Amino acid sequence: MTTINIVVETTEETKRRMKAALRGQQQGFWYSFDTRSDLLRTLNPNRWALIEALTGQGPMGVRELARRVDRDVKGVHTDAQALVLCGLIEKTEEGKLNFPYDAVHVDFTLNAAA
Repeated sequence: MTTINIVVETTEETKRRMKAALRGQQQGFWYSFDTRSDLLRTLNPNRWALIEALTGQGPMGVRELARRVDRDVKGVHTDAQALVLCGLIEKTEEGKLNFPYDAVHVDFTLNAAA
């Protein structure tokens, strides 16, 4: 199973993981956000539904994706384009959307206010 880890982490934490990868240590697949707000803004409920519908499904056209999430094609296209532009999903040469993972793990920590 191929899992992507979506996290909120500091630049230093991302660099530490990248350095470990350069030393040959397996890191898996990661997508990092700088802040919890960035994660929640990018992965709003409509976009999260697209990720859910694409997980483990292989390349899929926008119309099929819209049908699966019960939304209009234009809205799905707009949200999918945002996910493509940020690099979270891919667009194939045929124009289909691809999220090449079988599972998603989302991780962030909420600390008490100071």
